[in-house]
Amino acid sequence: MFGDMMGMMNKLKETQQKVENTKERLNTVLLDEESNGGLVKVTITANRTIKKIEIDNELLEDKEMLEDYLILTLNKAIERATSINEAELAAVAKDGMPDIPGMDLFK
Repeated sequence: MFGDMMGMMNKLKETQQKVENTKERLNTVLLDEESNGGLVKVTITANRTIKKIEIDNELLEDKEMLEDYLILTLNKAIERATSINEAELAAVAKDGMPDIPGMDLFK
């Protein structure tokens, strides 16, 4: 019984380390998103850190339109990054779940 418990604890620690490694790797995964027409371009990491924003000069003359384009493009980028982030972390966590009787439904 204690051997099983130690094995489960070790597997949980391994999984925790894999999750941390995955989070670090996701900092290097860059996603590019752009508005319709390409007037605003955003580069974001899979951990949802914005790395770069490019704005076409045409938008600099219309503050309201610029704000709208920024909001739409940033939201699309964040949604895409979140989707990738959650899928990657879920895969690592699922793979590292110890075999606990009765917990099969979570796999």
